Amino acid sequence: MYDYIIIGAGSAGCVLANRLTADPSNSVLLIEAGGSDSKMEIHIPAGYAKLHKTEVDYGFWTEPQKHVLNRKIYLPRGKVLGGCSSTNAMAYVRGNHADYDDWAAMGNKGWSAKEVLPFFKKSERNEDITNEYHSQDGELNVTFNKKFITPFSEAFIEGCVEAGFNRNEDYNGETQEGVGPFQFSIKNVKRHSAVDAFLKPIMNRPNLTIMTKTITQKVIIENDRAVGVEVLRGKNRTQEIFATKEVILSAGSFASPQLLMLSGVGAIEELKAHGIECKKELNGVGKNLQDHLFYAVSALAKTQEGQNHHIKPLNQLSDLIKYFFTKSGAMTIGPLESGAFGSTPASPGRVDFQLHFAALNIGEDYSADMYDIKTFPLEDGYTILPTLLKPKSRGFVKLASTNPSDQPIIQPNFLEAEEDRMVLLNAGKKALEVMHSKAFSKHMDRLVMPPDTSSDDTIMQHILKQVETVYHPVGTCKMGNDDMAVVDDKLCVYGIENLRVIDASIMPTIISGNTNAAVYMIAEKGADMILNH
Repeated sequence: MYDYIIIGAGSAGCVLANRLTADPSNSVLLIEAGGSDSKMEIHIPAGYAKLHKTEVDYGFWTEPQKHVLNRKIYLPRGKVLGGCSSTNAMAYVRGNHADYDDWAAMGNKGWSAKEVLPFFKKSERNEDITNEYHSQDGELNVTFNKKFITPFSEAFIEGCVEAGFNRNEDYNGETQEGVGPFQFSIKNVKRHSAVDAFLKPIMNRPNLTIMTKTITQKVIIENDRAVGVEVLRGKNRTQEIFATKEVILSAGSFASPQLLMLSGVGAIEELKAHGIECKKELNGVGKNLQDHLFYAVSALAKTQEGQNHHIKPLNQLSDLIKYFFTKSGAMTIGPLESGAFGSTPASPGRVDFQLHFAALNIGEDYSADMYDIKTFPLEDGYTILPTLLKPKSRGFVKLASTNPSDQPIIQPNFLEAEEDRMVLLNAGKKALEVMHSKAFSKHMDRLVMPPDTSSDDTIMQHILKQVETVYHPVGTCKMGNDDMAVVDDKLCVYGIENLRVIDASIMPTIISGNTNAAVYMIAEKGADMILNH
């Protein structure tokens, strides 16, 4: 018996475990399906490239995407303490102030940009920026990369300025639009995940219990009240565990709706199809799925000053030695260095695309898998990744079976909306403008992706062949007050007492940037509402 049971030890779950156990009178159980974060590659920033499609990744796939040449698209998901904060590219991006003002305008009280800023600051310890938008007092270390900066990254920033972007040293500050270096959740040249920041410092609190390699099968609901969870430990040991105060779903945008449906909360026809007793009809469970997409605009470089040559086994060994003994070199960063935020003609004055920059050439024949470094060429180059930030397309998550270990059916409907295709096309044209800037002229051997830039149609063919998820799924348990809302603005599930969802799935609309920082904020705000209201 515990006061609070938290399902999922990802970014949100780790924050919640920390904040709720700060009061010694609260007993908390944190349940994680994955194992410990002991894998070395998790902690070395460059090890990011070796985490996908391994034991720390669920390795989900979409249904065939009708509007993307019927491709099934790979969906990375962290299956480990820390969740995706242990496996992502470490970019710390809050999004646009207008994203949160939109949420408030939908009737979600307390979620405007001004009102959520204190919760961003609460968890942040920023090494480099000291203004009213940042904090030096939180647990999560945020820093610029200072140990390994390629000349290609500097050329990217200069090229963006040539292409009309303003320089912006802090996209998490007053304005988002512009170009500059990325801020990363890194500390002392090691990934600073949710586990490192929020869980490891409090592991010895007597009121915290952590269960790893434990599958939550369902939330136990009695008389419209969540009273506990049913879990599977080991191969076939089912156990019921009870909560006196609240059950909190922090399992992410795929597993949180899946667990709600397995617990009898969702659309009646969906529950009936799997023989699940309906405890509460909520048609929005699993709906409203949104995600960010990107593709490559890539060039071969004249010189070996990027990251590809570091993939060679001998270079990896020498880089590791340098990393461990001098805390410097190519192992101190992930794939990303700098980025830009801009707006296409369809969205004047409001950011709708992002350019991720990586000093990596991904080849010219589509044989490279963006999420498998072993498939990358060894010749140096660089890539701009035009990214769709505010998709109009909406998808869904449904049950594939009543087995919680089975991947749910994930249908994002990528690029269903014509507007999404146009944003990616126009963002790609801007990336090509940057590629052909004076700043890159001394570095570029030749453009390799897209293979044909002679028309919008040929660029679009490239987009459809190569587009991938940035793995920022949100929205499947959306916050709001309409018929499709799953939680209210206190993140309480409608119609079920003592049950909350606190993770990226509550976002009514996706934010304009990498989602991890926003999940920390959501968890901080959720913990505050639990403890103080």
